[in-house]
Amino acid sequence: MLRLLSFVTFLVGFSLPGVSHAETLKVCYDQWPPMTIFPSEGSPARGVIIDMLDAIFTSEGYELEYFEVPLARGLDMVANGICDMLPENPVSDATGKGFVYANQETFSYTTAFVIRRGDPWRYTGIKSMAGKHVATGPGWDYSSMSADYQNYLDDPENASFVEVVAGYDDVVDRIFNMIKGNRVDLYADNDLVLQYVMKRLNLDDALQIVRPGLEKNLVEKPIFSTKIPPEKRQNLINIWDRGRLSMKGDKEKSLLRKYGITVEQ
Repeated sequence: MLRLLSFVTFLVGFSLPGVSHAETLKVCYDQWPPMTIFPSEGSPARGVIIDMLDAIFTSEGYELEYFEVPLARGLDMVANGICDMLPENPVSDATGKGFVYANQETFSYTTAFVIRRGDPWRYTGIKSMAGKHVATGPGWDYSSMSADYQNYLDDPENASFVEVVAGYDDVVDRIFNMIKGNRVDLYADNDLVLQYVMKRLNLDDALQIVRPGLEKNLVEKPIFSTKIPPEKRQNLINIWDRGRLSMKGDKEKSLLRKYGITVEQ
């Protein structure tokens, strides 16, 4: 009888993992509210794109494990296979450096600049950057929106006018306060992000968002690690592509409304 009970216990223990254990998708992402957000004890929300990603992959039986890291570190973790994917990265020629893009974009974002209120400056091309101190983050790539702008940031001759602000989860907040404090003059980003941060920090009296932004929209897509076997990686890409297409329309608008934003398509 004891031997029979032990055998039954073994069968139960053996069968349950097959029923309850889903495959894990390891996701690296950076702080870019309201699109991607590091949760806190008082605010568990992870942002529009993470909610979208979660809905798409959990419906296919995956469990998602999140790594909240700065963008540059996240890109390295994907390239090294520590993370399977990163949900939003600007589309550029970087494919082949440890990751490949999905086919379906997350969004195509209009960009804008934030400056001090009352500053008459407007972006009219790279020549309008002369004498202005601009903020950016480590590893941030604007080349898909403006090759000239990215070249300006990368040019060693402009190093004294470019402030690279590193940090864990508050880089954009800090940049806004640096502009307010006259430490830098301007910053370019997704228009939705600028509006969200401006409202959250209550800086309307000190700063303003100005348009036009950079020459092209910011097109972002998920990236998947080349350390994943090709067949498995393609399956993950296919799941994202199908899922993102299925969310066009009401599902997409509902996710955006959750964070108090809308996107002009």
